[in-house]
Amino acid sequence: MSDTRSLGEYTAGGDHTGPVISSSDHIGLAEAHSAHNYNPLPVVIAEGEGAWVTDVEGRRYLDCLAGYSATNFGHSNPDLLAAAHHQLDRVTLTSRAFYHDQFGPWVAALADLVGKEKVLPMNTGAEAVETAVKVARRWAYDVKGVPDGQAAIIVAGGNFHGRTTTIISFSEDPDAYGGFGPYTPGFRVVPYGDADAIASAVDATTAAVIVEPVQGEAGVIVPPPDYLPRVREICDENRMLFIADEVQSGLGRTGTVRACEHTGVIPDAYLFGKALGGGVLPVSAMVADEDVLGVIKPGQHGSTFGGNPMAAAMGRTVVRMLREGPYLENAQRLGEVLGTRIKEFVGNGAVAARSIGLWAGVDVDESLASGRELCERLASKGVLVKDTHGSTVRLSPSLVVSEDDLNWALDRFGEVLAELRAEKG
Repeated sequence: MSDTRSLGEYTAGGDHTGPVISSSDHIGLAEAHSAHNYNPLPVVIAEGEGAWVTDVEGRRYLDCLAGYSATNFGHSNPDLLAAAHHQLDRVTLTSRAFYHDQFGPWVAALADLVGKEKVLPMNTGAEAVETAVKVARRWAYDVKGVPDGQAAIIVAGGNFHGRTTTIISFSEDPDAYGGFGPYTPGFRVVPYGDADAIASAVDATTAAVIVEPVQGEAGVIVPPPDYLPRVREICDENRMLFIADEVQSGLGRTGTVRACEHTGVIPDAYLFGKALGGGVLPVSAMVADEDVLGVIKPGQHGSTFGGNPMAAAMGRTVVRMLREGPYLENAQRLGEVLGTRIKEFVGNGAVAARSIGLWAGVDVDESLASGRELCERLASKGVLVKDTHGSTVRLSPSLVVSEDDLNWALDRFGEVLAELRAEKG
């Protein structure tokens, strides 16, 4: 069992310049000088290694969020750090005005990893989704023959694809879209997990379906097993693109490179992000075959930083790690532990629990506490998780977490639920 449960006994290392200030002072500076677009837990992280992070006072926490899957391979992963240091000493940015020696090997490796032909690199997950919207529309006009300006895209209710103005136009979350109109037209929202609703929304102008194989922000919602195969059939029957947003679900989180693998479905395009940059920098990409990405010509889409040498070096390393490392096997094995343990919470402070791979959502009994309150209590015990939609708590520890540490965190989760039940009498 981990000995890191005694918080406060660890002294943070590393080189520090200037006076060391407290967590409360850091939080005060942030609250005074940053926009309040987030509501972080009151933890100020200074260092990280593996599945653990350390705050400025030296308290250690098991990171069971992993940057929403961006740090799937753990903090300070030696393979990723070595690749980053090597590339920092060579060249970090050329723009796509020129080739560089990391680009071709990276896009070839990523395309091969998922069985596609082409890669269009960007930076953030939202940029990958925006890219998919543009590609789908262009494909509809150039290939399918939809009249210009009429292409429609079907999306799922409860989605989270990003926060740009186009993407929030098809969000159902008032916090995401409220007060930011006018909204971008061209999207049809249907219930998630309901393939019949997709079929009913199709007409001659429909270009694509964009869907998350597992909805992360919604609370780790796993659709019925026949959902994605049925979406594939509907897209084939109506000559539409099936685009899978695997920004959170892809690259190991569910125990596979792509969450779509769980149902044997092959979409027309994948969207990757988060873990693709190894937690070192933002890297994203749309990956598809030539008949899809070939509709984009020079000057029609791009990014100064998309596919830069540092990004490509990180992406190449991530692909190699997924092929050679134990990460997928760890996610599968520990995912079984996670799935079994969270079922114990149902009826003991939780009303529902879901998981796939090393990814879970637990719905807390709202009569006991909000998800935020549970997260705050867990943080006080050394476990970092994140709430969503009021009463749901998400767990997505890095793929390098040990079984002992995972069980220790789940023990703390159970303790908090027991304490809340005792307090309510």
